[in-house]
Amino acid sequence: MLNCRGMLLPGVAGLGALCAVGWALNKGRLEPADFTFVNGTEVKSLDPAIVTGQPENRMINALFEGLVRWHPETLEPIPGVAERWEISADRLTYTFYLRSNARWSDGSPVTAEDFRYSLRRFLDPRTGAEYAYQAWSLRNAKKYSSGGRALRPGDAVEVELNLPEDAVNTRRGEVIRGKLLRIEDGSGNGVPLPSIGTQSADAAADAWTYVVVADGGEHRYRCTDDSTAADRAPPPGVRWCRQVLIDFEQVGVRVIDDHTLVLSLENPTPYFLNLLGFYSLFPVQRACIEKYGSPQWTDVERIVCNGPFRPRFRRLRDRTRVVKNPMYWNASAARLRSVDFLATESSVTGLNLYLTGEVDWIYDVPPAALRELLKQRPPRDDLNPQPILSTYFYLLNVTRKPLDDGRVRRALSLAMDRRELTQGLLGAGERAAYSLTPPGLPGYTSAECPPEDAAEARRLLAEAGFPDGRGFPVLEILYNTHETHAAIAQLVRKQWQRTLGIRVKTRNEEFATQLNSQRALNYDISRRAWIGDYADPNTYLDMFVTGGENNCTGFSSARYDQLIRDAAREPDAERRMAMLHQAEQILMAEMPLIPMYFYVSKSMLKPYVRGFYNNILDHHPLHAIWIDREQATPNPFLRGRR
Repeated sequence: MLNCRGMLLPGVAGLGALCAVGWALNKGRLEPADFTFVNGTEVKSLDPAIVTGQPENRMINALFEGLVRWHPETLEPIPGVAERWEISADRLTYTFYLRSNARWSDGSPVTAEDFRYSLRRFLDPRTGAEYAYQAWSLRNAKKYSSGGRALRPGDAVEVELNLPEDAVNTRRGEVIRGKLLRIEDGSGNGVPLPSIGTQSADAAADAWTYVVVADGGEHRYRCTDDSTAADRAPPPGVRWCRQVLIDFEQVGVRVIDDHTLVLSLENPTPYFLNLLGFYSLFPVQRACIEKYGSPQWTDVERIVCNGPFRPRFRRLRDRTRVVKNPMYWNASAARLRSVDFLATESSVTGLNLYLTGEVDWIYDVPPAALRELLKQRPPRDDLNPQPILSTYFYLLNVTRKPLDDGRVRRALSLAMDRRELTQGLLGAGERAAYSLTPPGLPGYTSAECPPEDAAEARRLLAEAGFPDGRGFPVLEILYNTHETHAAIAQLVRKQWQRTLGIRVKTRNEEFATQLNSQRALNYDISRRAWIGDYADPNTYLDMFVTGGENNCTGFSSARYDQLIRDAAREPDAERRMAMLHQAEQILMAEMPLIPMYFYVSKSMLKPYVRGFYNNILDHHPLHAIWIDREQATPNPFLRGRR
């Protein structure tokens, strides 16, 4: 193969080359950024509270900063907005001391109140944060984000009143604080305590009346939206409100002064500091959000951020450019003046942009091209695949027949040839996966499902009523638009047809649409991948608790839920890991998902890029990167070359 770094590979030319030319023309005479990379699909939003994707992760990490950051090489938590912190002996109380020179991009100070506001907003049920559970380590945080269904008589509560229909949608209504006396159903009868929070009670919760003692009197509130509150009178003796929640004063977030924040936990949480470096827990500016509303506050000309960069402009289906934020407390250490995030889903186009010198980094390479690139001798000086904490798997909708039958789900797993997938189709060193949790998690041993067994797969399918696939309905594999996902779906479709005699279709959707289909359970089988938010098995396993925002399968197991809860409360590290292992055993026995392979990083990086390290989360903060075209020694990216 060609060693010339500036030429297209024969196997990925053609349409990809034309796409690269199109990008160059679209770029026109725009002055090049210091650093340019392919970021994948268009970002869904720049609001840290409501996004879950990697393209958003990379951009938000450039624009915002939390109490801590992750070290770009080791991923250890290092000071961010907080210059230091103290942890109590029982590991339940964390006191953070914020930098006096931390500033928003508009020049106003970043304060402890900004973090309190952001955490309350993140946990607010009205925000709809899928990652809200990431903050449930905080005392009473889960109860706050669970809304009225978590309340009990005697609780201190906050009642948020309705706003006019034309009010800015990010503002809160007036908040009245009091004590909950009781909850009444639509007929005025008290709702029995054991039934509050059950599925049947939740269905009737819209008709509940919350009786609250506040300001020396007894008041009755019923929840509704602002439109209904404006158009329709409430029942006699009742006042409309938006929601009734446990009083946020009961949640473990306390402001001591402008530069001191205290966070109190339900239980000791070994990974809590690491979690604070995750983008969902970054602060946002209240003044900006309440002035412009959502999503307008995230427009590049309006957004106020506190990270090393700020947006300059955004061109849909092209790029977002960010520039150095002069108000960032550590602006002198950020060496890049400008960065371009290119929005393209095609890995073929991305590779050709890289090979023609249009971009400095791509995080994904088409499998066929990658196999050829890895064969080159001497080895390339811009390619170094390494294992990362990421798993590729298929979700199974267990609410649909015949996937509601565990025998069918296990048969599909047993009939999947993962070696053909990893060695034949992919070929970059990916490992076949038989567990959800990847290897490399400190102190943890994964629980695995059985490996391929065609005979056992056919036996289970026959036992479920489908001998040789007869009578089995046509299933559909849903995947988000990407060449590799399409190729994997086609391979798996053929494997299942070959081994089980069943027919399978495929369907692709744009990423945001696919996520919506998953949440609505509008699929049979759906492609999913998960990069660990922190190096602990909990980041994988707590996704599949009953009703979890990222569950998206309909799976529910009381024993599984209990093990996850018990592990969260267990102070002994060894016993905690044993509980999580038992939980994963249940997951691999019930199989609401089929693990397929563990990722390796597939970055290609120009040799002149410095400050970019291979790490297990594939996390590469832009504030640590710089360009040095003169230095001849290998860059840190090549360390640990296999």
